Amino acid sequence: MPREPVVAGADVDADVPDRDHIVVFTPSGRRGNFKAGTTVLQAARNLGVDLDSICGGRGICGRCQIASESSKLSGLTATERAYAKRKGLTPGRRLGCAATIHGDTIVDVPVESQVHRPVVRKSLDARPINVGPVVRLCYLELPISDLGDATSEAARAGLLLAKDWQIPDIWWAFSTLQSLQSALLSGDRKITVAVQDNHVIAVWPGLHDRAYGLAVDIGSTTLALYLCDLSDGSIIASSGAMNPQIRFGEDVMSRVSYAMMNEDGAAAMTDAVRSELDRLVGVVLEDTAVTRDEVLNIVLVGNPVMHHLLLGLDPAPLGAAPFALAIDEAMHLPATSLDLNLNSGAQAYVLPCIAGHVGADTAAVILSEQPHKSAEPVLIIDIGTNAEIVLGDQSRLLAASSPTGPAFEGAQISAGQRAAPGAIERVRIDPETLEPKVKVIGNDLWSDDPAFDAQVTGLCGSGIIEVIGEMVLARLVTADGIIDGEMASRTSRIEASDRTFSYTLWDGATKIQVTQDDIRAIQLAKGALTAGWRLLMDIAGLQTVSRTVLSGAFGAHIDPLYAMILGMVPDGPLETIIAAGNAAGTGARLALVNGAARREIEDVVRKVEKIETATEAKFQDHFVDAMAFPNKAAPYTHLRTLVDLPAPVAASKKRRRRR
Repeated sequence: MPREPVVAGADVDADVPDRDHIVVFTPSGRRGNFKAGTTVLQAARNLGVDLDSICGGRGICGRCQIASESSKLSGLTATERAYAKRKGLTPGRRLGCAATIHGDTIVDVPVESQVHRPVVRKSLDARPINVGPVVRLCYLELPISDLGDATSEAARAGLLLAKDWQIPDIWWAFSTLQSLQSALLSGDRKITVAVQDNHVIAVWPGLHDRAYGLAVDIGSTTLALYLCDLSDGSIIASSGAMNPQIRFGEDVMSRVSYAMMNEDGAAAMTDAVRSELDRLVGVVLEDTAVTRDEVLNIVLVGNPVMHHLLLGLDPAPLGAAPFALAIDEAMHLPATSLDLNLNSGAQAYVLPCIAGHVGADTAAVILSEQPHKSAEPVLIIDIGTNAEIVLGDQSRLLAASSPTGPAFEGAQISAGQRAAPGAIERVRIDPETLEPKVKVIGNDLWSDDPAFDAQVTGLCGSGIIEVIGEMVLARLVTADGIIDGEMASRTSRIEASDRTFSYTLWDGATKIQVTQDDIRAIQLAKGALTAGWRLLMDIAGLQTVSRTVLSGAFGAHIDPLYAMILGMVPDGPLETIIAAGNAAGTGARLALVNGAARREIEDVVRKVEKIETATEAKFQDHFVDAMAFPNKAAPYTHLRTLVDLPAPVAASKKRRRRR
C-alpha cells in the first residue's frame, strides 16, 4: 500500500536505509520517494520543483537555499560551511545541492530560491510579474582532455549540459565559440555559459551569476528603456529620451512621407533610432555595476512604422491602403543586427504586430493588461499621434487604430509644448469670476498661492485637456466647441480675434491663450479617438465596459474626469477609468523575463480581429457626433451627476440614401 503523505508539523520516521523516504516540498505540495543520500536539489529536479541553481550543485552560487528543521537531512556539510564562511548562510537555511535526504521530511523552498518567483511591479497597478527565465546560466567544470581523446571542448561542454542541466542538442553562437577556449584557460576549466533555447549565447571563466536584459518601448515621440535582472525581473535602472526621428517628422505618417520622398530617408531614420538606443544603453548602465557584456537579451516594441524603421524595413507600404506590413510575426534576431553594442551573443526579440496601424506596442499592452483573460469587457486606449484601441474579453478581442494626430501632445496648439518644467499641466477656472489658476510641471503650488514664482512657458497635453474641460464647465465654450464671445461682457480674458474669440489663460512674461483653432484641433483629435472605440463597441454589440484603461505616458497624466467631460472615454464611474502608465513598456518587460509570456502573446495576437476604421461607414457618423463635448449622441448621464454640463446639442441627423 502507498504511504500517506507527511504534512507540515508531523513527525518523520527514523532513518531506514533499506527503503525510500518521502519528501514533501512546500509551497508547491509536490512529493516523492527517494533513496537515502539523494540531495534535496536532485529530488527537487526529479519532481519539477521550482528550485534555482546556477552552479550545477557544487555549492558555489547559493541559489538553491532551502529551509528545513527536520533532523532527517544530513548534518551541515563542509561545502555549506565553506559557503557560509564565504557569503553567509542564515540559520535554518541549507544548500539544497549539499543537504541529503535520510528520512521522511518536509522541505520549504523560499521565494528567493524559486526560479519562477513573482516580483511586485513598482507601478500604478502593482501586479506581480511571474518570472520564467528565457536565459539560463549554467556552471560547468570540464575534465582535462586525455591525449588521444578527440572530443572537442564544445562537445564536452554539451555533454555536461545534457547530463547536469538536461539541456540536449546544444549549439553555439560563433562569437561565443571564439571565447570558449580562453574562458576555459582563465577559469581553470571552470566556466559559466548562458543558454537560450539550446543556444549557448555567452561564456565567462569561473562562476558568473549575473545576467541582464533590456525592455525597450520605441514611441513616435519618446524612447523608454528598462534594465532588468533576468533572474528575478526587477528593474535595475531606466532611462528615456526623445526619439531622434522627430527631426524627420512629428508623426508617423510624416516620417513615412519623408522615407518616400528621400532616397536615403528610411535608412537615415533607422540609423538615428539605433544610434540613440545604443547611446541610451550607455546612459542606463552608467550608474550601475552592470557591463554591456552582461546584457544578454533585449525586447523591443513599437508601432508598425517604428517597428519597420528599427528593423530596416521599408515603411512606405504603411502609408497607403492596404497598409501591408512586411512581417507581422514575432522576430528573433542577434542584437548585433540592430547595431547594439551588448554581449556579442545577445539576442533581440520583437513582439508581433497586429495590423498595418496596430503594432507590437499594442501587443505589449495586451500582454500587460490581459483583456483576453477578463470575464467582463475591457476597453484599452493608447493615446498618441495614432491612437491604438483594443476592446474585448476572454471570448473576443477587437483592435483598431484611429488617426488622432499630435494635438494631444501639444503640436498644432498655439501655446502647446511637450511636457517639461514650466508647462501648464493642471487648470481650474472659477465659474463665477471666470479667473483661472494653474499648476506647472516642476512646481507643486497653484498659481494663486503667494509663493508661486514659477516661469510659465506653455501648455502640455494634460493642461490642454483640463483647460478645455474647465472652459466647458464655466460656459466659456459651448457644447459644440465654440468659444462664446458674449462672455466678453463678464471677463476681459475673452478677446476677439477676427471672427472668432480666444481666452487668456496666463498673462505673464509669456501670454498663453486658448484659441478657437486650438479647440478645433482637440475636437478633431478626440473625435477620431472616440469614433474608433465607439465603432468597436458597435461591432462587439456593447453599450458599456467594466473598465477603461488609458495607457501611455500621456494617458497616465490625464485626469479621468476631464477625459470624460471631453468625451474621450465612455460614461461611467470614475473609478472604472484606470491609468496604466507605460503598459507597452510593461509588456516588453514581461516578454523579457518570461518565455511563456512570449508564446502567450504570439498566440493571442493571431486571434485578435482587426478593424479598419477607414472602411467602416459608421466611423464617420461617430466622428461627427464626437465633435461635441462630451458627445451629441451619448447622454453621459453619470457624468452629469458629477459636474454641471451644458445642455446637450442635438444629435446629427443621418442623411437618407437615395435609391
